[in-house]
Amino acid sequence: MDPMTGHPRRWGILGVLVFSLLAVVLDNTILNVAMKTIADETVGLGATQSELEWAINSYTLVFAGLLFTFGVIGDRTGRKRMLFIGMALFGLASLASAYAQDPMQLILARAAMGIGGAAIMPATLAIISNVFPPGERGKAIGVWAGGVGLAVAIGPITGGLLIEHFWWGSVFLINVPIVIVSMILIATLVPESRDPKPSRLDPVGVVLSIIGLVAIVYGIIRGGELATVASAEVLVPTLFGVAVLAVFVWWERRIDHPVFDVRSFTNVRFSSAIGMMGIVFFAMMGGMFFLTFYLQIVLGFTPVQAGALMIPFAAAQLIFAPLSQRVTERLGAKLSATLSMIVVTFALGSYAFMDQNTPIVLIEVIFFVQGAAMANIMPPATTAIMESLPREKAGVGSAMSNTVRQVAGALGVAVLGSVLSSSYRGEIAPALAVLPEGARHAAGESIMATMGVVQELGERGQALVQPAFTAFVDGMHVTALVSAAIGLLGIVVVAVWMPGKPRLAKHAENREPVLSSSGG
Repeated sequence: MDPMTGHPRRWGILGVLVFSLLAVVLDNTILNVAMKTIADETVGLGATQSELEWAINSYTLVFAGLLFTFGVIGDRTGRKRMLFIGMALFGLASLASAYAQDPMQLILARAAMGIGGAAIMPATLAIISNVFPPGERGKAIGVWAGGVGLAVAIGPITGGLLIEHFWWGSVFLINVPIVIVSMILIATLVPESRDPKPSRLDPVGVVLSIIGLVAIVYGIIRGGELATVASAEVLVPTLFGVAVLAVFVWWERRIDHPVFDVRSFTNVRFSSAIGMMGIVFFAMMGGMFFLTFYLQIVLGFTPVQAGALMIPFAAAQLIFAPLSQRVTERLGAKLSATLSMIVVTFALGSYAFMDQNTPIVLIEVIFFVQGAAMANIMPPATTAIMESLPREKAGVGSAMSNTVRQVAGALGVAVLGSVLSSSYRGEIAPALAVLPEGARHAAGESIMATMGVVQELGERGQALVQPAFTAFVDGMHVTALVSAAIGLLGIVVVAVWMPGKPRLAKHAENREPVLSSSGG
């Protein structure tokens, strides 16, 4: 294969890779719609808010912790092989999730799904970088991002339909046929590729990163449960996690084959793009967590309706992601990313003004605008990250960008979920004074817990409904303002450090057009 012209079947290969990624992306968007049902004690597993946070984060933390290692293993043993094995693992773990009997089984099965996802994601981007020439790579990544947008678009409505017509486990079972078709297509169409000089594995780094992240997330989620950060149950695991991650950074700087090369952050283009991506996913994943309950509990929409309401957000990404490369070429990465971050931040801040009477049309417009802005952030950022590293290290670059994205998403769910939980508990406490003392703490953990008490009490419990809605909306406002503040940080990162509009220069030796960044 000529690296300047690419693989002759590269667009068909791209189609297979996008389809393979459907299951991974579909699963997370479907889970958002299913959370309320999984929390129900009658038709679900009776999961608490903290258990739901762990159901999301057990996947993302394992995913993030193993991405780089699986990227390196794929570079060494073959990316096609890694993709195939990852799909098989993901399918088996999806079966286990579908038939989980309690929240802990679901959390463990979701962690197993993270192992499969970690093998799939870096392989897709690495294969794209290998089969497409430099001139088409940005467009291909735009199509790849558009495919992700398609999965985001069909995920919520698919999840809503499954929840209303089948049991909650069907939202995981839907992955199995996608996995089977993908494995057939991968085996027949995708070419094998390897890194001629692969990195060595770093098991110490992998273990340190997972231990550190799990400890920090545990501390954050526990803080939300207890509504305080002063407890030893919160401070000890959090500080332990920070200390372990400090050792992780020291170790990664010390060895010559790091699992996560922190020295790459000296590259301004790389660090600004990856920082922006992390901030966006922190705010987005945390926002999606509270929007699920806002739509289904406070506004009273069914799972199908709530899924349909998320379509404008996803449709905007589907429409604008393939066009994002042109916007970046015209305006430059810095200007387009800064404008997009400003729009995303305003969208996140707007949730602080929503209540029980907000017109649904306004909510839909905000979803669409936020999706369009995010579509103009992710592909250019991904392209910048991939182009900051040598072509043969495509798996490494893909793994680093996805690691930051997944870690940021997990922290977003943990931090913003804990802010919501803590705020809700403080607001609802006076209304729960009528309950027996032993039941107050459990009933005040989340709006789902309070509504469970309302169902048990029947007519007597109706007096708690409006206070619960009010407490949740107030908590959502606080959480939205925190996420908007994180968005402001992203604007600063992009405006100050993102390189400016690329300009064409002629390479002196082979006269190949190359991109160089202006300083502004």
